[in-house]
Amino acid sequence: SGNLYYHYRAKDEIVNALFAQYEQALGELLQAGGDVADVEDAWFFTHRLFELVWQYRFLYRDLNNLLSRNRQLETQFPALLRAKTQAMHALLAALGRSGALRLPPDGAAQTTANCMVLVATYWLSFEYVHDPRRALEPEGAQAALLGGARHALGLLLPYLEPAQCAHLARLAGAYGAAAHPAPALDDGE
Repeated sequence: SGNLYYHYRAKDEIVNALFAQYEQALGELLQAGGDVADVEDAWFFTHRLFELVWQYRFLYRDLNNLLSRNRQLETQFPALLRAKTQAMHALLAALGRSGALRLPPDGAAQTTANCMVLVATYWLSFEYVHDPRRALEPEGAQAALLGGARHALGLLLPYLEPAQCAHLARLAGAYGAAAHPAPALDDGE
């Protein structure tokens, strides 16, 4: 901590520098939103998004309080949300072009993109409320990432083609098994 204060005069400067790193990494990822062709691509894109949120979870831990105390973040975070929403729109449009997804022309794309961003933004708070003492600890990261990706992509279920729905279930199951490996059986030796 003392080492950081040698390079930065105040806590806000540290937070702003880390936010700038996050913003750059996120910007690079969000460009890929329109490149998804199927639910598997969407799974990897969404999982990577949640990995980034997890990596910079200190920003999301108490987001409202952080924004109220840091004017720079207060002005920059809305642009970040808009960029996430545009990426989700691009993802939905790409899935639609490939035939994996059929959204009705009644504004469902806007609602779904907004809800996906809402999940990505406040998913850590949801995890924290369920288990305040352990939710943000590194050993729970894979289960938390899986939960976040499942919640976000679950919003697509009513609109996915049946084969894509089945594939999403297989992906979630496979990654869920990896995040929660079965305990070894004790054969008495």
